[in-house]
Amino acid sequence: MTCQECGKKPATLHFTKIVNGEKTEFHICETCARERGEGIPGTSNGFSIHSLLSGLLDIESAGGIHGFGAKPQPLRCETCGLTYAQFSKMGRLGCSKCYSQFGDKLDPILKRVHGSTVHSGKIPKRAGGQIKIKREIEQLRQNLHEQIIHEEFENAAQIRDQIRELERKVADS
Repeated sequence: MTCQECGKKPATLHFTKIVNGEKTEFHICETCARERGEGIPGTSNGFSIHSLLSGLLDIESAGGIHGFGAKPQPLRCETCGLTYAQFSKMGRLGCSKCYSQFGDKLDPILKRVHGSTVHSGKIPKRAGGQIKIKREIEQLRQNLHEQIIHEEFENAAQIRDQIRELERKVADS
């Protein structure tokens, strides 16, 4: 495929843009891409996944409001010393404690990127029945605990019986 700009060199960069549901593809050579100012992957001025994440994570500039005259203290992990600004540039957290330190800011980002802040995982087809039953038992145990706290003992007894029945299914399989 030849470059759509110059029509001479082979197209080495292939771009797809989707704007308002309309897909546009164009194929250009490296020289024409540099002239147009398009980022070339693998070069110092090229596009990287970190710059994409930085754009997604930059909540502060999108509308964070700080008091007039007062500079906000940078949010910093107590364990590894990583600041939120460093995280937004790198796209990686420094340690496991960063999740709790930056938790308030991470939840909306995770919701935007993944659609949810709760990880549910995938269930393999072979072991799926067992895993689903075990998850249901866990959920029922939580409900049982809540019923006991609220002194709803009739409901608690029904939930207890459901748990026992499910545990028998797991033991039989």
